[in-house]
Order: sequence, then structure tokens, then C-alpha cells
Amino acid sequence: MTVRPGMIDAHTHYVPQTFPDLNKAVCEQPDWPWMKPVSEREAIIMVGSQEFRTVADDCWSPEVRRADMAESGVTTQVVSPTPVFFEYARSGREAAGVAKVFNDIAREMFADAGDEFLTFCQVPLQDPDLACEELDRCLANGHVGVEIGNHVGDKDLDDEGILTFLQHCAEVGAPVFVHPWDMPTSPRLSRWMGRWLAGMPAETHLSLLSLVLSGAFDRLPDTLRIAFAHGGGSFAFWLGRVENAWHRSPHVHRDSDKPPSSYLGRFYVDSVVFDERALRLLVDTIGRDRVLVGSDYPYPLGEVPVGSVLERADWLDEEGRTLIRTTNARRFLTGSVSG
Repeated sequence: MTVRPGMIDAHTHYVPQTFPDLNKAVCEQPDWPWMKPVSEREAIIMVGSQEFRTVADDCWSPEVRRADMAESGVTTQVVSPTPVFFEYARSGREAAGVAKVFNDIAREMFADAGDEFLTFCQVPLQDPDLACEELDRCLANGHVGVEIGNHVGDKDLDDEGILTFLQHCAEVGAPVFVHPWDMPTSPRLSRWMGRWLAGMPAETHLSLLSLVLSGAFDRLPDTLRIAFAHGGGSFAFWLGRVENAWHRSPHVHRDSDKPPSSYLGRFYVDSVVFDERALRLLVDTIGRDRVLVGSDYPYPLGEVPVGSVLERADWLDEEGRTLIRTTNARRFLTGSVSG
């Protein structure tokens, strides 16, 4: 893997402009996602008969992406799937079929675009054997890591099957990017984009809690390179509450060997928090060697220009900026600062 010098955006997504009919490519099932063209530069992601999101050519065009990167000073994008395509609610075989379709398309989309774009694959996380098999196939095909959703139904990241997959990622040296998805819905959360503004941070916080309090981090090798989107959700803000509960509450199952704060060096978070005060909390809590630039490009809730919260953080010295802008991402992607 070659990582170019300059700012690395560790959190971006892609959507293919077109992809095969999944009824034919995988199996006959209702409510598969498909693309509804609007124009040459725009399409709607459909899930069955329901509109999910309108997307534009910055989702699929390396040329458009490259121009946007130049405006922000980004030299490398880590390009991950869009979670709506994970299909964790279907059978492992069906999700594996979908993963293969999208993973192969991603490599085709970016294969000739140079080393500006490093692709992460998706896997059928509900089936650890198939997930490991697809990850290995994708690594051999040019992907450099994997994006996973933060849960599979009611199974969180401390589930035995998911831990088996994470252990395999550590063994083969694949970085893991955890993205919140499939947030609960209710009348209260349906207002004001509540699922995205409150549900997403809560999902990521809950998943980090599952790894910490269950003792999963004690069982996973410390060679696992794992990062959490959106600044790790609300985890940094509420770590003190979690720490207090671990020490004092009989209702917290303390299956971890050490207090929650002891695991801060085990994971990375991205910088998609939009406010330099929030970034300072991340740096002070998670560690300045554990924060990566991320943007959520090209979606509307992403940061534009990329890295702007980092540039506004006048309390950071140049060494700290370099760590967050480039060095930490190199270590996350390759296990070394010289990747």
C-alpha cells in the first residue's frame, strides 16, 4: 500500500452510479437497493420502492472527487461503502453476494485513479466465516481495509461472531472502520433528523461501551487497528460517567479487567465533530495520536472544507496538526508511520 504525503481523509464514502440488478446477481428477494437515474450527474438510492437518498457524481467520479480534494488539500481519500448496502438483516450468503458485487465495483471505479484513493470493502458481518472469506478475497484484490456497521441487529461488537472477525482482521493486518448505521426510529427521532443528530452519536457510544465493558478489548489482540466514525460519537464526553459507574455502580457488569479509561489507546476516532472545542475534548480524552482527519465526504452532513475544524484549532501546535492530518492515519492504515 502506498499512502501519498499530505492530508489523509480517513472517512469518505462511495456509491456506484449503476450496479447489477441484485435479484439477478444475488437472488430473487424483495426490497433490494437499486439506483434511479435523475440525470447524468445525479441519481436516487432506492430501497425497494422507497427513496433513501439523492446522490451526485461526487459519489462515483474520481475526477470530481479529485477536484474537491484539491480544494481542501487532501491527497488521499479512504473510500468506504455506504452502509445502506450492508444487508446485515438478510442471510449471510445473500449479504456475501451483495458485498462481492459492491466490492468488485469499488475496485473497478478506483483501480485506474492512482493512489489518491484507498478502498475499504464491506463484508457479511452476520456470518463470521463468510466475512473472513470476503475480507481475504478483497485484500488480495486491492482493498486495504474493511468498513463494518456498529451492530448486527441486537448483536453488538462484543458478539462472539463479530469478535472472531475482528481477531481475523488483526491477524491479517486489516484496519477496521466502524460506522454507525440502522439507527432506531420513533416519532421523536423522526423530527429534525433526530436519527442522524442524536441516534448516530448514541450508536457509536454504545458500541464502544460494548468493547470496553464486556472485556472484549482484553480478548482482542492489541495489534487490531480499529477506528470509529464521527469522533467516536458521545463516548469522549461521557467517559467520566462511564468510569464512575465502573467503580461505583453494582449494576454495571464489570467484565473488563481494567477501568474504561485504560482502553483509550486501543482505538482511533475521526475528526468529524465540526467544532474546535469538541476536537479539543477528543484530543485531550482520546489522545492526539488517536485522532484522524475525516469528513464524511460527499454527504451533506460532512465537513467542508475537509480539515477546517483542525485548522481552526489554534491551541494545537504544528506537531499535533501533523499527527492528526497525516501521521495517525498512516499508522491506522499500515501499522507504521512510514506507509
